[in-house]
Amino acid sequence: MEEREPAYDLEERTFQFALEVRSCISASQWTRTQWSDCDQLLRSSGSVAANYIEANNAVSKPDFLFRIRIAKKEASESKL
Repeated sequence: MEEREPAYDLEERTFQFALEVRSCISASQWTRTQWSDCDQLLRSSGSVAANYIEANNAVSKPDFLFRIRIAKKEASESKL
């Protein structure tokens, strides 16, 4: 049996992450205080995907690295 390389389609995975966050948030009732955190999570999760896509369309290696670093920071913020 032939082994396949695992798929690392980060563009699709980051997009799915943003969708899953939105599904999770919309599936629950939140207090007014919690909405501040939910709003920030919505923004940061979408930003991971957006910045990863921007990195893939970078015009230079420094631009790519800059966008990837932003995507990583947004992922860390989402984790928090």
